Amino acid sequence: MEDPRYTGAYWGARKESAQECAQRLLNLLTRLAPLDPLFGSWFKSAKSLKQSLQRPLELELPSLQQYLQRNLMRDDRRQPMEDLGFSISLWNGAQGGNDAFLSIGCGGYWEQGTNRCVLRAPEEGPGSERVLTTPFQVAAMRALATAWAPEWAMSTSYALQDVMVPKGDKRDWQVGWVTYVSHRQGRLPPLPAPVRIEPVEDLGTLVILTPERFTVSNPEHLALAERVRELLDRAGLLRRKPLSSPP
Repeated sequence: MEDPRYTGAYWGARKESAQECAQRLLNLLTRLAPLDPLFGSWFKSAKSLKQSLQRPLELELPSLQQYLQRNLMRDDRRQPMEDLGFSISLWNGAQGGNDAFLSIGCGGYWEQGTNRCVLRAPEEGPGSERVLTTPFQVAAMRALATAWAPEWAMSTSYALQDVMVPKGDKRDWQVGWVTYVSHRQGRLPPLPAPVRIEPVEDLGTLVILTPERFTVSNPEHLALAERVRELLDRAGLLRRKPLSSPP
């Protein structure tokens, strides 16, 4: 079994309505669907995966808006906490190791909060070999970045984060196999080979560490990741910048 991996997009306080978040979510799901059959359908979270199969997600803007509105964050007394935004979880309905999950928190505008969209693709089963490739990781990252316009996003593993993030590290962002850097963060410095960069519309840039699958068991991969992290940190890109207005 592969080390658990995920692709996460993150951004700070951004006040958006259920309709605006629903449009971004629809954009994301529409972009993910052609990448692999695993992402062609989604189910709403429930107390069990069996119950979740009875709750298919309708890919229509009014339905998505209603679903998000019902999942506005609330306190212990069930009172709305609008500044924390909306929070939902989705499952692709696949079983036998082909499970994929989406965890989304959006529309929050509490200054100390962080909005997110995290994709957990399969780590085992027939689908894992298809998604654990550089082309898929780049395409999935591009979909998340285009849909949500985050400040930062990365495709990484828990093992990589354990190695790359020293205890007590205060940096807001870290480096993954594929990393997205918003233009709002600043300009990328020159990066060493074999690192490749690709633009994402007028929003930001993808930083792709290796053309092959990145693994923590490869010392050359780890050394490259640490070098890129050092260069981005020196350029001031690993610190969160104020978000003045939504893209």
